[in-house]
Amino acid sequence: MSTTSLWQADTPAAPPPAQLPDAVDIAVVGGGVAGCAAAYWLRQHAPDLRVALVERGALASGASGRNAGFLLQGTAADVVQAVEEYGEDIARRIWAFTQENQRLVEALPAGAIRREAVGSAIAAASPDDANRLERGADLLADLGTNARYLDAAAANRTLGTARFAGALLVDDDGALDPVRLVRYLASESGATLVTHTPVEALEADRRGTLVHTARGTIRAERVVLALNAYAPLLVPDLTLFVRPVRAQMLATAPVAPTLMRPVYSHEGYYYVRRHADGRLLVGGARHLHRDEEVGYEDATTPALQADLEAYLAEHVPAVLPVQVERRWSGTMGFSPDGLPLVGALPGHPESRWCGGFTGHGMGFAVRLARLVVCEMMGEDDAYADLFAWERVAGPGSQVAGLDTVGPAT
Repeated sequence: MSTTSLWQADTPAAPPPAQLPDAVDIAVVGGGVAGCAAAYWLRQHAPDLRVALVERGALASGASGRNAGFLLQGTAADVVQAVEEYGEDIARRIWAFTQENQRLVEALPAGAIRREAVGSAIAAASPDDANRLERGADLLADLGTNARYLDAAAANRTLGTARFAGALLVDDDGALDPVRLVRYLASESGATLVTHTPVEALEADRRGTLVHTARGTIRAERVVLALNAYAPLLVPDLTLFVRPVRAQMLATAPVAPTLMRPVYSHEGYYYVRRHADGRLLVGGARHLHRDEEVGYEDATTPALQADLEAYLAEHVPAVLPVQVERRWSGTMGFSPDGLPLVGALPGHPESRWCGGFTGHGMGFAVRLARLVVCEMMGEDDAYADLFAWERVAGPGSQVAGLDTVGPAT
């Protein structure tokens, strides 16, 4: 049985799918935040382009409509870990890129996407976490981020939590309604919105690409493939770059005012947020069930959901007892090194694909979609090398239409 997120349940019904166009300049496949942002940027770049946005279900029916709606800088891990993993230069570029992503989202009407400028908190699950987060405060300041470290007592008092060993508060972050963000981008794109229309195959021909759907075929000069976790189901070569990982969440009944900023902890494996109406949204615990949380099944499991409830009881005990009103899951696309990927679409060199957001799509996708559009239009983007698929493909590996040369970076 499929699940429905709080955001999907709370959003008014969308209009019916548009009639299938015979031919377009660009077909965007995927109606999540990356696909809708790509359609949005295409209109900003060239308003006269004929663009169709093709989605198998409703807009934001996948992971884009099933997450917690955090709008964060950086990676899912803290800045110290990012520096250790990627090096200081790349970490700086990641933070600069996600800061641009924030500014682009913040330029959209706050009411339309229900954006809240509430900051965020990275909470320490242990004294070692606390030491690392305290060091991270200076790094973030050097990156131009408004952040401050709080010790255990101050952190729990400020956040309305318990048993955290400290916290790094980031005032530049925020939260939003991810379904409304996706729908707003789509509505402003001017694209023909072909929803509830699965794409079954992409076929190259001399005039571009035939996009074969369950309702017929669209001839497109070029394609943007923005399916994230689901990309390998349509283009098997992309299995090398993106793997499906399930995330689970729950939403409680409304509680007394507490937790006034989004919190994530345990290196990003747990996260909790207060909805505007007082409900608490809790997600994560995937690290405790790694083998089970792989694949495309849209379902929740009693064991992981129990871990989410235990996390809430341990760290936000003031809200107990509380009723759980909704449980849901979503399939995320993970890349080999934790950063998103952009590349030429295998077999369609004039087209592009993006994916592998690794559970952090809200922090990257709007800006990354602009990068994809720049590449398609033959324009330079200062971050193109940071997200190029070649960095993870491996020396000498070959994918149809994608040949690497030299070592992966």
